Parts: sequence; C-alpha cells; structure tokens
Amino acid sequence: MNKFLTLIKWLLKAAIFFTLFAFALNNQQDTTVHFFFGNQWRAPQVLVVLSAFALGVAVGVLGMVPWWWRHRRITQTQTQTHSTATSLEVQVPVTAGAQTTPLQPPYVDGI
Repeated sequence: MNKFLTLIKWLLKAAIFFTLFAFALNNQQDTTVHFFFGNQWRAPQVLVVLSAFALGVAVGVLGMVPWWWRHRRITQTQTQTHSTATSLEVQVPVTAGAQTTPLQPPYVDGI
C-alpha cells in the first residue's frame, strides 16, 4: 500500500510539472509591461507571470513575518513561564470553617 501511495504522489508531481512546462511553452510570446513615467519591460510572457508569482509570494511572506515573530515570542514566554510556575508551589491560607476548593486553571478554548 505504501508503494502505491508513493507512485500516486510521483504521478501527481509529474502531471503538475508537465502542465507547467506546457504552459511555459505556450506562452513564449514577448510581452510588454508598462510601468510609470514611460518605463517598459519586454520579456517572454511566461517570465512575466513567473515574476508576478514570485513577487506575490515574497510580499505574502514578508507580510507574515511580524505575526510569526509575535507568535514565537508568545510561545517562548509561555514556555519560560510554565517551566518556572511548575517549580513554585501555590500556598493559600485556610480560614477556619471555610470550604476549600482546588485551584483550577482558567478555561482555555484551544483556538
């Protein structure tokens, strides 16, 4: 079964590759991209499409970097807090006649 899944994966990768290769062969015409102030760029159409895709990926990654840094900082802070909190014991004074309830962490949704 495992060899069958590996074969299916390779066939899917080959199909994607040949589809993109055929796209590149069909779009070899020169294309002119007009910028501001009369600037132009003449290149094969497939190169223009590839450049636009790469630029979009770069903008997306750069847009996610602050979120990744914030998430990493929060995770590191929680890890450090958790490691110090487990070594400390919480002592609660017990008054006479009062019912004691075990301390429970706040409800976390998990999202």
